[in-house]
Order: sequence, then structure tokens, then C-alpha cells
Amino acid sequence: MKKQIENPVLKKNKVKLKIYETLLDISADGFVFIDDQERIIKINKAYCAFLDVKEEDVLGKKILDVIKNSKLPELLVTGEAEVNVLHRLAKGQTPGDEKCVAVSRSAVKEGDKIIGAVGQIYFRKETMELAEQLRSLDSELNYYKNELKRVTGNHYSFDNIIGQNKQFLAIKKIAEKAAKNDFSILLFGDTGTGKEVFANAIHYASRRKDKPLVSVNCSAIPSELLESELFGYEEGAFTGAKKGGKKGKFELADGGTLFLDEIGDMPMTMQAKLLRVLQEGEIEKIGGYKPVPVDVRIIAATNRDLESGGRKALRDDLYYRLSVIQLRIPSLKERPDDIRNIAEKFLAELNKAHSRSVIVSPDAYRFLERYSWPGNIRELRNAIQRSYCVVSGNIILPAHLPSYIVTNTKVPASAAQKKTLDKMIEEIEKEILQGALQQTNFNYKLTARELGIHRSTLYKKLEKLNITRNGCGHHSSSDALDNISDD
Repeated sequence: MKKQIENPVLKKNKVKLKIYETLLDISADGFVFIDDQERIIKINKAYCAFLDVKEEDVLGKKILDVIKNSKLPELLVTGEAEVNVLHRLAKGQTPGDEKCVAVSRSAVKEGDKIIGAVGQIYFRKETMELAEQLRSLDSELNYYKNELKRVTGNHYSFDNIIGQNKQFLAIKKIAEKAAKNDFSILLFGDTGTGKEVFANAIHYASRRKDKPLVSVNCSAIPSELLESELFGYEEGAFTGAKKGGKKGKFELADGGTLFLDEIGDMPMTMQAKLLRVLQEGEIEKIGGYKPVPVDVRIIAATNRDLESGGRKALRDDLYYRLSVIQLRIPSLKERPDDIRNIAEKFLAELNKAHSRSVIVSPDAYRFLERYSWPGNIRELRNAIQRSYCVVSGNIILPAHLPSYIVTNTKVPASAAQKKTLDKMIEEIEKEILQGALQQTNFNYKLTARELGIHRSTLYKKLEKLNITRNGCGHHSSSDALDNISDD
């Protein structure tokens, strides 16, 4: 009988298969292969030893029945590959106490068809040590991420937006409701009224708070660069384009919020492109041919009064798309009853930073409350900071305020201003005494020495002016003596 000659191609493939199986079994790393039905078709000895299983017991089983949180089934859908990534092990997955391992995994394709997936786990000692270091860094990174979210969330919360003015509170209430949905918001108001503060508060009170908030000042970017800033570009799109291209602000804000400040300064051609993005939910990079889907909530702002002709700065169709919710932030001169509270907030921040206890005198407040504040809250902060630098004691008097505030403020001759000379001297004396006491931490002996008066004179003045350590209530000379610290 004639001996049958084996097909040389088949023989060669058998040899290759044997070589691959031998390589897998002698490898110190773990390998597992699945087919397109998520079934295990090969697992090597190192992986079996790591899982404490036998190969014959797991072949043909679904990968998730053996490795509880395997990512290989996801690759059968996406067709992607991941190299040297950190994989957390499911609790109780292995007999050891390892918490994570370094892995590489990839879909296996035949042409365009996905026919399976392969995973490689690195068991070498140095690799395991690296995985442990990565785990430690990952935990530390998560800690700082959570801390950043906590601090940022508190800093930009609605609770930190100061104001008791009725008009202002009504706007704030609408903004808090607006944060609960994904509608576009258009903020408008004078420069310095706090439009960006509101945008931050809305974002961090929304469901998107864990995603990016990206801000773009449309007036600060040259019109010829605005498109690449917003939409990005592909590699080689133009001379000087970065290798690998660049992501635009829309991509960076994907899943989060994009704040477009000074939207009224955006060129009309860009407004048309922005409108298309809002309608289609996708962008097209410069030099690109494939649309990129984006999920972004838009908050836009402008200092133009859109109710008084400022609408010409925006296309009508874009205006209606952006102004689903419209919030007009009142200027500071419209809410003079909030000036004192806002100033005290700024002072508290400065006192905390510089370990001081500076206050503003009633007369100085009268000037602050009657000034027109064209620069709004930003100008008020600047005025408080300048006064804080100038004052040598602990009380900011009208003389410490920026000169333009005093010279441009008309303080009416009200009952409060129609004072006798004695009354005015008395108020100034009280402010001086209070400042001196605060500077010495209410050490009465030292205060008297600094002022160049006898202690008994100081006590009489404290009683006459009704000055106590807590700043309120009448006390007798004996009460004052009981509370005196000469240390």
C-alpha cells in the first residue's frame, strides 16, 4: 500500500501551532484566548497557576465565568487594543493577595471581521512591582481628584455667591433650577458682575460636575485662530500644525460644559459654524473629513444688553439656540444693599490670608454704598485690596479708600451727616480706640501705653464710648476692670 504523503502546508502549520503552544506554556506571563462567542479556546500554564485552575476545566467556558471582570468581551465589540494598562483583579479572583496586574489585550481580526481576543498578563517580579507602584499612584491620584472635586465644588457653589438683594436672589434661584437640566444658558450683564462665577456654580451643581468645565474668551482669541481653538485640527492641516493634530475646546469639554465668554464678539462666520455644532452635536476639525460627536452643554455670556439693541451682535438663530434660559446679572449699583456683605467677604479672605482683623468703618461704608461702581464686583474687590494695603491699623477709614471713590461720591447731608463737632470727634475717637485694642489683642495696659494715655483715662473712655471686648453692650468701670488683661 502506497504511503500517503502529508500536505506540506498542513505539516508546516502543525509545526507552527506546536511552536506557539510551547512558547505559551514556557512563558512566565499569562495568556488567554477567546473566540467571538466569548469562550476560552486557549489558556497557558502560567495563567492557570495564577488562577489556581486546570486548563481542561476552563476550556470552552465563557471568559466571564472564569475571570469575573475580564475586559476581553468589550474588545469583541470595539475591536480595539490596549497595551500595558493596569487591571484591577476582582475580589477573591486569585488565591494570592494581588490587587492589580499589568496587562495588554487586543481584538483578533481576520480582515475586517473580529474573530476573537487575546489577553496577556505580566507576572515577572519587576512587572508586579511596577503594577503595585501604579496601583499606589492610582490610589493617590484618585484621592487628589476627589479632594479637587470637593474643594472646587465648595468654592464654586451657589452658597458662595453673596447677595440678599431681591432682584439678585430671583436670578440666583433661576440659575439653581437651570443647573438641573442641560439647556443652553445665556448670561448677560455689565463687565465684572460675576457672569463666570455663575457659570462655574451652574456647572458644579449639574450632573456634569465630574466632567470638564472649559472656558473660552471669544474676544481674546484672534478671529483667524478661533476655529482651531474651538474645533481643533488634524495633523498636517496647515503649515506649523502640531504633529498628531490638536483637540479643540469642544472635544476637551466632551461630557461637560463649555463656557463661551463674550459671545457677542464672535465673528458672524464662526457663529454659523457654532450653530451647526449645536444643532448636529458634532464637530469637524480643520483638515478633517470625519465628523466627531461631542456631548457639551453651552453656557454663553456677553456684556452687551441684549434687550436694548445688543441682539445685533448675535445671529437670530444662534441667539434663540443659546437663550433657552436667559439670566441678566444685575450690576452692583442696582444692588447697593449687597455692597457691605460682599466687602466683608473680601475682607474675611484677606484677614485669613494675612492673619489680621481689619474692618471697614461706618463712614467708609457710606462712601462705598453710594459710589456708582462702573467696574462692579471686580472694582469693589480692587478697592478693598488697595485700602487693605494702605491702612496701618485695623480700621479702614474714608481716607484709606481710593481717592477716586471719595471724590466721585456724593454723600447726602442726611441726619447721619448732620452731626455736631463733638459727635464727629467722638466717632473718630471710638474708631481709633477700637483699632488700637485689636492691634494689641485687647491688652489694655499696652493699648494705653501705645496711645500715650493713662490706663484710668482709657477705662473712662471705654465706658463713655461703650466699647467692650465683644464690641457690644454697656459696662461699668468695675466690669471693665474685671475684664482687663495687663499681661
